[in-house]
Amino acid sequence: MLLLAAAFLVAFVLLLYMVSPLISPKPLALPGAHVVVTGGSSGIGKCIAIECYKQGAFITLVARNEEKLLQAKKEIEKYSINDKQVVLCISVDVSEDYNQVENVIKQAQEKLGPVDMLVNCAGMALAGKFEDLEVSTFEKLMNINYLGSVYPSRAVITTMMERRVGRIVFVSSQAGQLGLFGYTAYSSSKFAIRGLAEALQMEVKPYNVYVTVAYPPDTDTPGFAMENKTKPLETRLISETTSICKPEQVAKQIVKDAIQGNFNSSIGSDGYMLSSLTCGMAPVTSITEGLQQVVTMGLFRTIALFYLGSFDSIVRRCMMQRAKSEIADKTA
Repeated sequence: MLLLAAAFLVAFVLLLYMVSPLISPKPLALPGAHVVVTGGSSGIGKCIAIECYKQGAFITLVARNEEKLLQAKKEIEKYSINDKQVVLCISVDVSEDYNQVENVIKQAQEKLGPVDMLVNCAGMALAGKFEDLEVSTFEKLMNINYLGSVYPSRAVITTMMERRVGRIVFVSSQAGQLGLFGYTAYSSSKFAIRGLAEALQMEVKPYNVYVTVAYPPDTDTPGFAMENKTKPLETRLISETTSICKPEQVAKQIVKDAIQGNFNSSIGSDGYMLSSLTCGMAPVTSITEGLQQVVTMGLFRTIALFYLGSFDSIVRRCMMQRAKSEIADKTA
C-alpha cells in the first residue's frame, strides 16, 4: 500500500513537471510598462503605484478625490528612476458608469500607451450585524467592491488580449476567503471578486493575460481606520487575533505576484494557510504551489478548526456580556 502511494506521488510530481511549461507564465517587465491603479490616491493602491514606479513603470492613478490624487502624484514622483516616467491622474468613480470608465481608460492609453497591468484597488468596508445593516449598504458595497473592479477590467481586456500580454489584479481581502461576524455585506462583495477572477483567468490565459487575486489582511490604511468606526465588538475582537500589516509590505507582495502571474497573492503565515485551505478549483501557476496545497490541506484544516472555535467563543462571550448588561440595566 505504501509503495502504491509512493508510486502515485512520484507519478503526480512527474506529471506536474511535464505540464509546468504550460502553467508558468513569463514574468512581466515593469520598466516602461503602463500600470493603471484604481483607488490609487491612498492606502494599498498608492503603495502599489509607488512600488511599480520604483521599478520604472508609467502610472495612471484613478480615484474620486482630485485633491488626494494630486497629493499622491507628488509623493509617487519622488521615487522616479528616470526622467521619462509619468504619473497621470484621473478623477472618476469606477463603480458608477461603465461608459465613463471606458472613456477615461482610453484617454490614459492615448497618453501613456496600452495598459500592461491593471490593479483594481478601489473599494471600501462597512461592518455591522446583518439585521442592523441597511439594504442600501449591500448594494453600495457590491457596486464599489465588485462592479468597481468589473468596469475597469472590461475596459482594458480587449486590448490586452489583442496584444497577447497583460496582468489584471483584483484586490480582495481575507474576508473574501472567510466569512466573519459583521461582514455579511463586505465579505459577499469580496467573495464575488474571486468568482469573477477564476472565470476570467480561464478565458484570457490562452492570450497570455494573467489574473491575480490579492487577499490582504487588516492593513494600516485610512480605509481601515474608517472601517473600525462601524465594527461590532465581536468583529473587532476577532480582528485583533491577528496583527495589522503595513501597506508597503502588502503592496510589494502584490506587485511581485502580479509580475510572476501568480493567481493567488497572500501575506504572512495566516494568509498562506487561508489561500491553501480555500484553493478549491483555483488555478495554480507553479509545481510548488500545487504540491504544497495537496500536502498541507489536512494540517491546515485542523488548525483552522481551532481558529473557528475561538471565533465562535468570542461571539458567545460577547452575547453573554450583552445579556448580563441588559439584566443589570433592568434591575438598576
